[in-house]
Amino acid sequence: MTTSPKKRVLIADDDHSIQQYLSTYMCSLGFKTECVDSGDLVMPRLNSQVPTSLLLLDLLMPKTGGLDVLAQMKKLEHPVPTIVLSAMTDVSTVVQAMKMGASNYLAKPFKDEQLEEAIHAAVGSTSHAGEPTCGHSGSFGGDVTLQSGKIRHIREVATRIADTEFPVLILGESGVGKEVVARFIHNQSRRAKEPFVRVNCAALPSDLFESEVFGYDSGAFTGALHQKPGKFELAGNGTIVLDEIGELNPRLQAKLLHILQDGEFSRLGGVRTLRLQARVLALTNRNLEKAVASGEFREDLYFRLNVIRFDIPPLRERPEDIPILCRHFVEKHRQQHDHSVPNLPEKLLQALCQYSWPGNVRQLENVLKRFLILGDLDTLLSELGRTPPITDSAVEPGRSLKDCSSHAAEQAERELVFRTLEQTKWNRKLAARQLNICYKSLLNKLNRWEMADNQAGFNPVVTD
Repeated sequence: MTTSPKKRVLIADDDHSIQQYLSTYMCSLGFKTECVDSGDLVMPRLNSQVPTSLLLLDLLMPKTGGLDVLAQMKKLEHPVPTIVLSAMTDVSTVVQAMKMGASNYLAKPFKDEQLEEAIHAAVGSTSHAGEPTCGHSGSFGGDVTLQSGKIRHIREVATRIADTEFPVLILGESGVGKEVVARFIHNQSRRAKEPFVRVNCAALPSDLFESEVFGYDSGAFTGALHQKPGKFELAGNGTIVLDEIGELNPRLQAKLLHILQDGEFSRLGGVRTLRLQARVLALTNRNLEKAVASGEFREDLYFRLNVIRFDIPPLRERPEDIPILCRHFVEKHRQQHDHSVPNLPEKLLQALCQYSWPGNVRQLENVLKRFLILGDLDTLLSELGRTPPITDSAVEPGRSLKDCSSHAAEQAERELVFRTLEQTKWNRKLAARQLNICYKSLLNKLNRWEMADNQAGFNPVVTD
């Protein structure tokens, strides 16, 4: 993402580690940043002579909370796009924040790509159209040529169908690179210079899905003071990716079906009909045939999406690609992080080629990033024979018994979750059922562990 000239972002969060992370990330995208740790400091900054292009707002802060800030911002002559970042995920709070004018709501912990998408929707600034931003984009096209016959076939077919208008259904386990294939199709098409917009169907609460995806007009509901375009509208003549389409509830499945059939949609509260110009790509790690048979997924929507279909094979079925991916990721992250680690030791490369990779390509990349940062060969070799690593760094002399007990419980929980995910071949919905927790709770745990591991310099958690 680049911005020219630099736009100013105000970060309001009382957690200084979050401030530092957001400031560093936004600066890397080309923004200028200013941080405040209390809600009562927000309005003076917004009313200053220095224009603010975006506000990143926490809800729970001393003196004045985020919702109070949103209420005060209604007095501004020129609205400031606001992305709420909060650990509060109850639907009523999310809906209240959105109705009060928030452009987007991201639950902590969130991923960099989620924040980037929210920024793009709020201020219209994103990476150059057509440039992949996925962590392992090179693993399918560009500067890497994979040897697997299945992948070569997928690449050839994707190139041939890139300029067609038909929907595309991309299936595969978590981490195999479904979004990489979607971006490849977009980049190979005449839409390459148009927006590439991703919608996570599992992450958006049903109450917010329609307003986020279809947009709304002023007055559509209480607090809708300004018109807001949805994802379909923002995609324009580009590509819209419906990620985790298998998690969409039946009512929204029906609405999506009508839009695909008619090629038209309207904003909430709107009277004007808009044409669907974007090409639709749908991604899922679910077995949609079984979901149709069980009544969880509409058969007519499945057939509407299943015009052109790609089944991405898991990494364990194409071990010939592992050495190529290893070389690519080592070179990529060596340059990004200025590492001087030599080429991978032969015994490590052999272990990587023999591992089953339940988390597929993304897990492989995360393991290599960890090796480049920590360089602990013996530990990594031992861990490749079991579930993703669990650290004991929090258990040390001087900590209270309560802290140690909490940490031990967290470690045991994490061990069980990873083992269950490995047994279910990283099918998170099936794993959630076996663990007797809701799917959203499992996603929250994985996201929380992923953020903690990223701060520690590695990330064994695999999400799609």
